[in-house]
Amino acid sequence: EVQLVESGGGLVQAGGSLRLSCAASGFNFDEYAIGWFRQAPGKEREGVSCMFERERYTYYADSVKGRFTISRDNAKNTVYLQMNNLKPEDTAVYYCGIEYMAPYSDYVCEDTFGSWGQGTQVTVSS
Repeated sequence: EVQLVESGGGLVQAGGSLRLSCAASGFNFDEYAIGWFRQAPGKEREGVSCMFERERYTYYADSVKGRFTISRDNAKNTVYLQMNNLKPEDTAVYYCGIEYMAPYSDYVCEDTFGSWGQGTQVTVSS
């Protein structure tokens, strides 16, 4: 059974930092794309950052480039999202998601991933 458990969210002032963690189990880490997504009130879920092919390819949304960094610890089956210089517009529920990467799959970081965690709230005050 696939399990994705996010943690690390909270309330932070603008300019501050948080590190989100996603503990993953129940699937072969190397066969899946894994990423972070977020959903703000009244908005659709959007891709923030994704990793493909064992970190060979990474994607960042334009709005977070230079501020967020995705990484993974293979020994712990955990993916992280380091978020620096946070802005009020980063406020959202952040989700960890995975998608099986069949051969010749496109590298897309969109709300079409197949499995999701429960989410963790990030609130950035101005």
